[in-house]
Amino acid sequence: MKKLEEYVRSIPDFPEPGIIFRDITSVLQDADGLTLAIDTMQGLIKDLDFDVVVGPESRGFIFGTPIAYINKKPFVLIRKKGKLPCETVAKEYALEYGTATIEIHKDSIKPGQKVLIVDDLIATGGTTQAMIELIESLGGKVVGVVVLMELAGLEGRKKIHNVPLFSAITYPGK
Repeated sequence: MKKLEEYVRSIPDFPEPGIIFRDITSVLQDADGLTLAIDTMQGLIKDLDFDVVVGPESRGFIFGTPIAYINKKPFVLIRKKGKLPCETVAKEYALEYGTATIEIHKDSIKPGQKVLIVDDLIATGGTTQAMIELIESLGGKVVGVVVLMELAGLEGRKKIHNVPLFSAITYPGK
């Protein structure tokens, strides 16, 4: 069986010169690659005690839902502003060029619940830190973050201190 890294397609100079884009569609389009990705992420958090899985739009949905299913836990969506139908709480955060806002249903996390965040990637850590703050604003406690890929050169891990980060693949560069 191939290594997980072998399923990830690397595209040089996208979206701009000097950047290597790590494309996960090649993982998703291969049954063995998808199975290996989910199994690897599950293996990283198998000893973690959590009550609920949270995943951000859209690739966090892809990896978070099977993790929730395997562990018989509920799955909670974090979406871009204006996409959730019930009462929400929001968090605005900085991007490289501007800001973004994410939201979660106000009643989706109960005070004291232990939360696992599942996503495809951590780069600079801005989105992950915003998710942690959003969950904490509802009284939840983030006990871990698991991602398929970490771009270690962008140092996102430093932004989420005090929360364990598990990554299936770590790339040293950007």
